[in-house]
Amino acid sequence: MRSYSLIAPAKINLYLEIIGDRPDGYHELAMVLQSISLADQIDIRSIGVENIVVRCDHPLVPENESNIAYRAASLMSKQFPDVFAQYGGVEITIHKHIPVAAGLAGGSANAAAVLVGLDLMWGLGLTRGELQELGAQLGSDVPFCVGGGTALATGRGEVLSPLPNLDDIYLVLAKYRKLSISTPWAYKTYRRKFGHTYVTDTEGQENSGQRVHSEPMISAIANHNHREIGKLLHNDLEKIALPEYPQLLKLREAFASENVLGAMMSGSGPTVFALTESQSQAEQVKAAVKAKISDPDLEFWIAQFNSSGISIAD
Repeated sequence: MRSYSLIAPAKINLYLEIIGDRPDGYHELAMVLQSISLADQIDIRSIGVENIVVRCDHPLVPENESNIAYRAASLMSKQFPDVFAQYGGVEITIHKHIPVAAGLAGGSANAAAVLVGLDLMWGLGLTRGELQELGAQLGSDVPFCVGGGTALATGRGEVLSPLPNLDDIYLVLAKYRKLSISTPWAYKTYRRKFGHTYVTDTEGQENSGQRVHSEPMISAIANHNHREIGKLLHNDLEKIALPEYPQLLKLREAFASENVLGAMMSGSGPTVFALTESQSQAEQVKAAVKAKISDPDLEFWIAQFNSSGISIAD
């Protein structure tokens, strides 16, 4: 087949702990990542000539080499030059539903979809592990976005351990359209303010990341204890973002006041989400918070936990 349409789900963090510095300049992390049904659609087709073309229906998404989806296609062309020469270039069309610069790994999901789509289109037969290794060259979230579901992520986020699926939890997400938070800024600011708390030895990092702090969340997931999962939501980057952006704290508190399972900022923000037991409760929470915070710049979405990553569109 010379074209594919793929679904690229967003992800949220249920847990994000910053353990310490790594020799490569990144942070050592312990995270629990979760795919959700809010997703972009990525159409990939062969165009015969040896060019990579990116198109997107969102004005803030670049259509050049700076787009991570473009870089994913470029990486594949360099990894498999004979196949690229045989099939020619590709046109990548991104239909954006995941909000941009939202802390939901939208760009990483797009890149993961390009890797999966080209593997299918070029008949490479790569394993999930091989696709994830390629994805790690593009960004820390890309390996997770390939397979999706629920996973413990360590290292800089690229070392993944699958966890039991949680596809029966709903959530409401909210983001201010005009607000974005730089991920590098968030981590650099965290290092400056809390670097004195970092674990410095490798064994300590492993113990802190996997065997102590994240263990209660992993246990709650294993037991499908939704209320406990909600109570254990944790994101170290809230310590940086919420004081700097008080509207996010107000939004988080508005969600938390609605008898939800839990509420938190995802990743480096600025999206805030609340977990609910049902779609109807999610609708009620959305309406209540929308009434409390009457701001035309504030957007809402309702989604469900998703047990898979990149998939072929129906």
